[in-house]
Amino acid sequence: MERQTFTWGLSGSKIRRTERWIEGLWLLGLLLAALLLFSVNLATVPLQDWREGTIALVAREIATVSMESWQWLYPKLDGKSYLEEAPLLPSLIAGAYKLGGFNEWTTRLPGAILSAFSVPLLYSIGRELFPSRQSAIFSGLIYLTFLPLACTGRFAIADGTALCLVLLMMWCILRSRRDFRTSLGVGIGLSLICFTKGILLGLLILAIALLFLCWDTPRLLKSGYWWLGLLLGSVPVAAWYAGGLLQYGESFLTIGIDSQSLQRHLSPIEGQSSAPWYDLGETLLFSAPWLLFWPYGLRLAWEHRNWGWAKLVLIWTSVYVFAIALTLIKLPWYSLPIYPVLALAGGAQLAEVWNWPSRKSYPRIWSMGLMLLALGAVGISIYFGIRGSSDRSLAVIFASLALTMAMAAVLVARRDLQFILILFWGTYISLLLFMTSPYWVWQLEAAYPVRDIGAILRLRTPESQLIYASFPSERPALKFYSERQVIPASNSELKQHWEQDKDPYLLLDNNTFKELDLEPGQKIASAIGWLLIARDSN
Repeated sequence: MERQTFTWGLSGSKIRRTERWIEGLWLLGLLLAALLLFSVNLATVPLQDWREGTIALVAREIATVSMESWQWLYPKLDGKSYLEEAPLLPSLIAGAYKLGGFNEWTTRLPGAILSAFSVPLLYSIGRELFPSRQSAIFSGLIYLTFLPLACTGRFAIADGTALCLVLLMMWCILRSRRDFRTSLGVGIGLSLICFTKGILLGLLILAIALLFLCWDTPRLLKSGYWWLGLLLGSVPVAAWYAGGLLQYGESFLTIGIDSQSLQRHLSPIEGQSSAPWYDLGETLLFSAPWLLFWPYGLRLAWEHRNWGWAKLVLIWTSVYVFAIALTLIKLPWYSLPIYPVLALAGGAQLAEVWNWPSRKSYPRIWSMGLMLLALGAVGISIYFGIRGSSDRSLAVIFASLALTMAMAAVLVARRDLQFILILFWGTYISLLLFMTSPYWVWQLEAAYPVRDIGAILRLRTPESQLIYASFPSERPALKFYSERQVIPASNSELKQHWEQDKDPYLLLDNNTFKELDLEPGQKIASAIGWLLIARDSN
C-alpha cells in the first residue's frame, strides 16, 4: 500500500510518475519541433561548393568501398588521403548513402538529426542546472529559435554534429555530480568531439569542464569514474592519431591537426580575415531577439554566482569569448558553441521575469529593441515585396517576423508576460517559413546552376572524361553532381587544351566563350549562361 505523503491525496510515487511523464512530454515536444525545423526542405537547395561538396565527395568514396579498406576511419578523396576533415560525419553520411542513394537529402540528414537532438540535450542540461523546470524550458526554446543553429545544423558540415556532442558531454558532466557512473560518458563524448571537429575543440570544451568542476564540484575530480571516463575517451583518439602517424607519417599530424583545428582557427582562409572581434559581432547579430536578454542573464548569473548554473554560464562565456577573440577565421559557425550558454543565460532571465511582481516595469531597451527589429523587418518585407514575384516568399517571412516583434514590443511596454510566449511562437514560425523557402542557404555563393550543369556533364560526356572549366577555383559540388573531374583553368590554358588535346571538353561561361574565339566546335548543351563544347568530329 502506498504511503500517504501530502494532504491532497497524491502519494510520493504517483508524483514522481507524473513528473517523469511531464518530463518525457517536454523532451518529446522539443525533439519533434527541432526535427521539423532542421529536416524540412533539405533537398531543394544544391550543396554548397566549399564544405558540403567536399564532404559529400569524401562520403561517396567511403560508401563505394568495403569496410576493410578503413576509409571510414581514414577518409580519401580521389583515391588520395584526405586529412582535412575528421572522419565521423563523412562516415555517417556514407551510411545514409547506402540506405537512400546519393542526393542532397541523404547528405544533409545525418547532421540535421544530430543537430535536432541537441535541443532536448540543452533542455536536459537546464534541468540539471536550474532548480525549476521553467528556466530549462525557456533555455531550450531560446536555443531552438537561434537562426545560426537552425541553418548550420541543416548543412552537411560537422559543426552542428559537434555541438550536439558538446552538449552530450556537458550533460554527462552535470549528471555525474549526482551519479559518478555518468562520468564514463564524459570520455565518450570527448572522443566523439575529437572525431568530429578535431582535437582543439575537444581540449577547449574539456578546459571549460575542468574549470567548472574545480569551482563547483571539486570532489568529482577525485572520483575514479571521472578519470576512467577520460581515459576511455582518450584511448580511441590517441589510437586514431597513432594509426594515422604510422600510415601517413608526419603529414598526418601537420595536415590533420593543423587543418582540422589550428589552421582553421588561427589563420585566415579565403580572404575572410578581419578584426579579432568580428566573430563575436556575428554571434551577437544573429542571436536577435534573444540578445536583448543576454546581458541581463549574465548580470543575474553574476549576482547568483554561488549557483551551479551561474558558474557554468560565467566560465563558459569567459573562456569561449576569449577563444573567439583569438580567432582570425571569420566564419559564423565557429562561434556556435557560445550559443548554448547564451540560451541558458537568457532562459534564466526570462524565468526571473516570469516571476517578477506584476507592478515591476521591464527595461525600456527591450521594447525599443523589439520595435527596431520590427521596423527593420517591415522595411525588408516591403523591399522584397516590391522586387517581384520570385522574392515574395521572403516578403511573407519578414512580415511574419515583423508582426512577432511588434506584438512583443507592445506587450513588453504593457508589462504583459505573454510577450515571452509570442516571441517563442512567432520566431519559431518565422524560422519554419524561412526553412521551407529556397533562401535558407543564404551563404550559397554559387554563380551557376550547379545541379543543371552537373546533370549535363554526367549525361553528355564520356565517363572519366576530363572537363576544363572557366572557374577561378575548384567546384566540389559540381564534381559531386556530375561524377566527372572538372578542372578550373585560365583563358590561356583553356585555349591550349582546345588546340592540343585530342578530344577536349570545355565548360565555359558566355563571356569567356566570346573572348576565346575558338575555332568552330560542337556546342553540346547549355544552361543559364554556360556552354559545354567539344571539338566537332566532322
